[in-house]
Amino acid sequence: MKILHLVSCRGWSSDAYWAARACHELERRGHTVTLGCKRGTEERVIGRARAEGVTRISTFEMAGGLRLARDGADLRRLARAIREVDVVHVHRGKEHWLAVAARYLSGGSRPPVVRTRHIAQAVRPHAGNRWLYRRATALVVTVTEAIRRQYLASGLLPADRVVTMPGGADVETYRPQRADPAVRQRLGGDERPLVGLVSGLRVMKGHQTVIDAVARLVSRGLAPRVVFVGRGAYEPAVVEAIRRARLEDRVTIAGFAPDLPAVMAALDVALYVPLESDGMSRVLFEYLAAGRPLIASRTGVVPEVLVDGVHALLVPAGDTTALADTLARLLGNAALRGRLGKAARALALERYSGARLAEGLEAHYARLVA
Repeated sequence: MKILHLVSCRGWSSDAYWAARACHELERRGHTVTLGCKRGTEERVIGRARAEGVTRISTFEMAGGLRLARDGADLRRLARAIREVDVVHVHRGKEHWLAVAARYLSGGSRPPVVRTRHIAQAVRPHAGNRWLYRRATALVVTVTEAIRRQYLASGLLPADRVVTMPGGADVETYRPQRADPAVRQRLGGDERPLVGLVSGLRVMKGHQTVIDAVARLVSRGLAPRVVFVGRGAYEPAVVEAIRRARLEDRVTIAGFAPDLPAVMAALDVALYVPLESDGMSRVLFEYLAAGRPLIASRTGVVPEVLVDGVHALLVPAGDTTALADTLARLLGNAALRGRLGKAARALALERYSGARLAEGLEAHYARLVA
C-alpha cells in the first residue's frame, strides 16, 4: 500500500514519535510510506523522525488556526498527493480537516482517512465533529482504552470504528544490555543502586514526589542514588527542591541524553511517576523494551497495560509514602528486579513493539482499502 501520515507537531512529542515509529515499521513491512510534517520543524521533528528510520518526508504549512493562504496551498498539494495513496492517516485536528477537505477537492470519497487520538481530552460532539467523524473518517485509533471510551460516550462513532493501539517501542534499539560503567558514572552512579526518572522537567512529571520519597528513604538509613534525565522549564524548581531536601549528594540532574538506551541500561530501577497523564508515554514503553524493573504511577495508560507485581510495581500517583516503600522493597530484592525486568521485556515484545503496531495498522488499512 501507499500510505501518507500527517503530523502537525511543532516539537518532538509522543504524537510525533508514534507516527514516526509507525511509518518506519510499515515501510519495513514493504509499504511505501510518507510522513508529512510541519514546515520549519527540521530540527525538532523532521530530524528526529529520520533518526527513527523514516526515509520519505514531505513538508506542509499546517498553520495553526485558520490561515486562508497557507491552508489553500496545503489543500492544493494534498489534493494532488492523496490521489496517489491508498490511506491517509492523520494525528491532530489541523491535518484531519485538511485531509478531508483535500479529498473532496480531489473529487472523491477515497482514500479512507484514519485519525489517531493521542490525548485524553473529550472530543466535543458538535455538528462539525459529527460530520467529520461519522461521514468523513473511516477509523479512529486511540492510544489508550480510556480515550476510546470517551469517543464511545460522545456518540461520534460506533464501537467497531474505534480501536485502541498503544505501544510502538523500538525493541531493537531499546533492549536489555550490560550497563556501561562510564555512562553510569556520568549519571552520578556508584556502587549503590541507581534509580532513574527519564522525563522532561515539568511540574506534572512527579520529580517532587521522587525527591520527597528519597528524603524518606534517607531518614530510614537507605541511600540510593537518583538521576533525573531530561530538560525543561521546571528545572530551577527541581534544583531548589533538591537543595531544600539536602539531597545534593544523592540526586543528580543529568540533562538531555542522546544515548537513552545506554542510560536506561545503567539504571537499577526505572521510574514513571507522573501526577497525571493524558495519553500514551513513549518512555514507558521504552523502559519495558529495555527490560528495566519499573515503578509506575497508576495513571494514563499504565493500569491498562501493566499488572502490578507482574510487569512492574504500581503506586498511586503523587503518593510519597507509597513510592518510598515500593522503592525500598525493590532496591532490597534483586530477584524481584530481575523477574520484573524479564516480564517487562516479554510484554513489550508480545504486545507493544513497533512491529506489533505496524502489523495491527496494516490489517486495518487493508480492510479499509478493500
